[in-house]
Amino acid sequence: MGGGGLMSGSLTRTMVVWIPDWPVTAAATAAGHPPDAAVAVLAKGRVLASSAAARAEGVRRGLRARDAQSRCPELVVLKYDPVIDARAFDPVIGCLEALTPGIQVIRPGMCALKARGPSRFYGSEPAAAEKLLDRLETFDVPGGRVGIADGPFAAEQAARASSAGTRVAVIPGGGSAEFLAPLTVDALEQPTLTDLLRRLGLRSLGAFAALHPTEVLTRFGPDGAFAHRLARGEDDRPVVARQASPELARKLDFEPPVDRVDQVAFAVRAVADELVGQLTTLGLVCTTLRVEVGTESGRVHEREWLHPRWFSPADLVDRVRWQLQGSGTATSELTSPVVRIRLIPEQVDPVGAHVDGLWGGGPDERIHRALSRVQSMLGHGGVASVVIGGGRGFLERQTLVPWGDRPVPANPPDMPWPGAISGTANRWPTPAPSTVYPTPQPAMVLAADGRQVTVSARGVLSGEPAAFRFEPAPQVADSNKLHPVTAWAGPWPVEERWWDEEAENRLARFQLVGADGRAWLFAVRNTHWWAEASYD
Repeated sequence: MGGGGLMSGSLTRTMVVWIPDWPVTAAATAAGHPPDAAVAVLAKGRVLASSAAARAEGVRRGLRARDAQSRCPELVVLKYDPVIDARAFDPVIGCLEALTPGIQVIRPGMCALKARGPSRFYGSEPAAAEKLLDRLETFDVPGGRVGIADGPFAAEQAARASSAGTRVAVIPGGGSAEFLAPLTVDALEQPTLTDLLRRLGLRSLGAFAALHPTEVLTRFGPDGAFAHRLARGEDDRPVVARQASPELARKLDFEPPVDRVDQVAFAVRAVADELVGQLTTLGLVCTTLRVEVGTESGRVHEREWLHPRWFSPADLVDRVRWQLQGSGTATSELTSPVVRIRLIPEQVDPVGAHVDGLWGGGPDERIHRALSRVQSMLGHGGVASVVIGGGRGFLERQTLVPWGDRPVPANPPDMPWPGAISGTANRWPTPAPSTVYPTPQPAMVLAADGRQVTVSARGVLSGEPAAFRFEPAPQVADSNKLHPVTAWAGPWPVEERWWDEEAENRLARFQLVGADGRAWLFAVRNTHWWAEASYD
């Protein structure tokens, strides 16, 4: 007993606050679902957490989505988003820090703090725990639990062992090993180790703790030795309080509400200068910005903006203006007056990660500044870059992305594309065409006898292509000029969506080379020819 008392004296009395089903609470709140709805949060196609209503219908952790929905047809399935999870938990930590400082976030939904200070201030450990839970209730976070023990691991297991009726579980000093002994080895949250322990017949923490520490270190290594100390109730990890990050978000309220874009943009300029100035003082730059626009109608329009380098004050103002123009019916009038603007730096980087190299970055910097200046005059979509994705034709493959946005193609490039131009599922001919026409150019392809070339349903040509010409159009040069064909390849038949009468597309593609050495990509449907792209 003397050894146990000495051990407890060297360990930190820890209080763990746990909010059950937190991933469900955060995801459901973000999606606008009521707290009593049957909700399941999925990660990698399996249930990560479920609400009480869903568990009552048999939804359990680890089930596949289809199995969970078969047990609960009205189940609302949401995808787990760690960013939403952490963002929603941050205000909860703030409300607890109003009562006691020094809180360590273990994971969203669970935090730890030293029990000594709060217990002395409020009279006892149970009284301090009840005070924290009451604080959560007033913050509209019901159902919290608190566990108090020697070390964070035992305190977490105590919190999980509590119930709705007994919200606080206190393990006396020196009693952590006895409390942990009947628990299963799954509490260690080390799947590889726990699977091995089960195969060895060690199914409880008490059986694992009975092994000699030297033998555990030799057989299971450092990770196993650490888990062995946890099972013995010898968790000597300190509680490390989180470092409160400086408040970077900026808010601007309008009284009375403003209904013109230019007035809002003018008012935001001072806030943008202040935000960038603080980031510069901290040695940071903002690369991802979230803009929240609160309107008089009660709606909040929010959007994340990216930047190819980092945001300057002028860039921040431009993003606010573009977002307002996107939500209004005109470039100057808004559908609902603006009452609030919030600028939140979602991602900040050290300024050293974006400085120019030894020889500078002159050309890239000049290009960026020129494009940003043009974009500020023409609007968000006025300057775009091309991102190559997947598709059956070259026109489908290109996606125009506004300058500064994440370069994500409209179609995933890694999936099979049967009927692609190259005739294979995943490969494309190289090099790609230098010019892909947004609007195909109508043309005619003629055989040596002057008749138009056609392709039968079996892919048989009525004659070899000998020349082609473009039909008259304002954007087409050399209309009606006859271009001799020196080489050609094809046809490559394409049959898309044959099961859908409205979306069905049957055509054949050719590659033609003119006398000037320029190559073209042509397509024909029935007797209609057109040029899709050119190889300059």
